[in-house]
Amino acid sequence: MNAVGNKVIACIDTSTYGASVCDHAAWVAALLGLEVELLHVLDRTPDAVRTDMSGSIGLGAQDHLMERLVRLDEERGRLRMERGRALLGAASETLSARGLSVSTRLRHGGLVDNVTELEGEARLVVLGKRGENADFARLHLGGSVEQVVRASTRPVLVASRAFCPIARVALAYDGGASARKAITFLLGEPALKGLEVHVVMAGGTRPETEAHIGWAREQLEAWGGTFHVALTPGEPEAVITDYIRERDIDLLAMGAYGHSPIRRFIVGSTTTAMIRGCLVPVLLFR
Repeated sequence: MNAVGNKVIACIDTSTYGASVCDHAAWVAALLGLEVELLHVLDRTPDAVRTDMSGSIGLGAQDHLMERLVRLDEERGRLRMERGRALLGAASETLSARGLSVSTRLRHGGLVDNVTELEGEARLVVLGKRGENADFARLHLGGSVEQVVRASTRPVLVASRAFCPIARVALAYDGGASARKAITFLLGEPALKGLEVHVVMAGGTRPETEAHIGWAREQLEAWGGTFHVALTPGEPEAVITDYIRERDIDLLAMGAYGHSPIRRFIVGSTTTAMIRGCLVPVLLFR
């Protein structure tokens, strides 16, 4: 990985995932000895006062109504700022009480642009599967998730709805550069040596897959922690999903973007279905 900072950027909002993002960020920060930076972004909303109402109201009433709309828009903006500060303040108090070093940022604009601007100070980014505007009842994936993963040069941890203690990590492995990057990250942090690592590869036994599995096994043996390596026939999505369920995996790590069967998860509807339907947090690597 490139030179990185000493922070975990935790992207929080008022969705049901806000508390979980804080919990996952706290876990990473405590484990790796990092600071937590809480980020809340106020998206730009359509300006109500720009609406052309000249055809709907009389000219005499228009100026008065426009003035009221301007005041209403200003008040709405102040309330959103106050809500954002309160959200950050409450989350900061909770994490500080756990003994973590915490800072906060309240920013305007888009989440992707802000994360891209700030990630130079971070080792990892954490966000929820769904934001405050996602339709939870229909299990819609938050619109910013894929955009952040595409734009970020840092690993992105997509938090599940509730945090559970993490002891077993499965890596969806395909031998590609981003999957190897994931192995390097997991095995390169001494604090992660207490985790049980499972490297799972889907497909038949071929010279190419055997070579990839051989490389992974060499890294794991040199690492010296508890690990398992599995090469299982079948389609990657089904193989990984079944493995997570059968082995009680707590965290899924996988490479993001590429042309291999596993990395095609992160492109289009298959990726959305995988992250959306997975009940454990997902750590994604570019």
